[in-house]
Amino acid sequence: MSTTLPRPTKLDPLDMLDLDADFTSDERLIRDTVRDFTRRRILPNIADWFERGVFPKELALELGELGLLGMHLDGYGCAGTSGTAYGIACRELEAADSGLRSFVSVQGSLAMFPIHAYGSEEQKREWLPRMARGEAIGCFGLTEYDHGSDPSGMRTVARRDGGDYVLDGSKAWITNGGVADVAVVWARTNPDDGPKSGAVRGFVVPAGTKGFSTKNIERKISLRASVTSELLFENCRVPASAILPGVASMRGPLSCLSEARYGILWGALGAARACYEAALEYAKTRVQFDKPIASFQLTQQKLVDMMLELQKGQLLATAIGRLKDAGTIAPQHVSMGKLNNVREALAICREARTILGASGITLEYPVIRHMNNLESVLTYEGTSEVHTLILGQALTGIGAFS
Repeated sequence: MSTTLPRPTKLDPLDMLDLDADFTSDERLIRDTVRDFTRRRILPNIADWFERGVFPKELALELGELGLLGMHLDGYGCAGTSGTAYGIACRELEAADSGLRSFVSVQGSLAMFPIHAYGSEEQKREWLPRMARGEAIGCFGLTEYDHGSDPSGMRTVARRDGGDYVLDGSKAWITNGGVADVAVVWARTNPDDGPKSGAVRGFVVPAGTKGFSTKNIERKISLRASVTSELLFENCRVPASAILPGVASMRGPLSCLSEARYGILWGALGAARACYEAALEYAKTRVQFDKPIASFQLTQQKLVDMMLELQKGQLLATAIGRLKDAGTIAPQHVSMGKLNNVREALAICREARTILGASGITLEYPVIRHMNNLESVLTYEGTSEVHTLILGQALTGIGAFS
């Protein structure tokens, strides 16, 4: 009896386990569509945008036309894709630049999501279709200079005055702030009983509201192709109808952060893949001692280690994506993904830089740009320490924050 041997598998150095084959046809179509867009529209320009510190506002309309803004939300002009599809899009966007993925994450997960989840019907109808098309840009005002990892200590307040609320305070490190048409701002209402008193409420504040201004944060060396701003509120009067009626606690902004962190755990893999791919190609063409440096054992070890962490990170992201699609995801799952994938992505980018040598610090290659961007991604939307303690509490049942 003869035995037929399986045909040998052709291995893809960028996806050794062929993990993308587990995506649905719709998910692969989104992957290919976003990848084509970034190669055609972003990659030829991103080094220049990064060097000049600009984010072209017209990209919002192009991203909206692709259906990427609020893509994982249902109705109101949103695409209603799976959570996994949203993650795949984030991966492909961040393979181009973290600033591009940050724009999409903030628009969809931090600005549109709270309106979709907690807003009134009027708020949803007014803002979500325009934001999905990219005609209106949103931002998310939670972080303050003195209250990052502990946003519950926020000092921004909203005091009732007749039928209105008056906001006073400031927010910092706000992506899209300087170009936003609307801000979802979190403030403490009725705060007169001492620190951390009063309910935390979300307010939908249009740009141009009297008493609301922005100031861009300049001289950044990270996320340069992204707008980062302060939001300033001084006797800023908004009607009571500006409140998001569906939530009155820190659960509101924290749920938004969990949505955005989910996109990050996918996006970081894109940045890492871009650096790994650049290092692999460079190693095969860079000749030293009369042969390509890819032939040296130490270089091969670096490339193998990068590949292994990329594949493990993809397995983790896909598993968390399927939990999201099944409705069984927990914030701790997102913390696992954000902690591991961003940490390993940054390590991959740093290792890739060593393979490229001096070339790795120029914008002719993507490596130093991704390295610098990931330094921000590592600490925004929850530092590694915070996610470690979230997981530590999940394992032990003991909270270590205070």
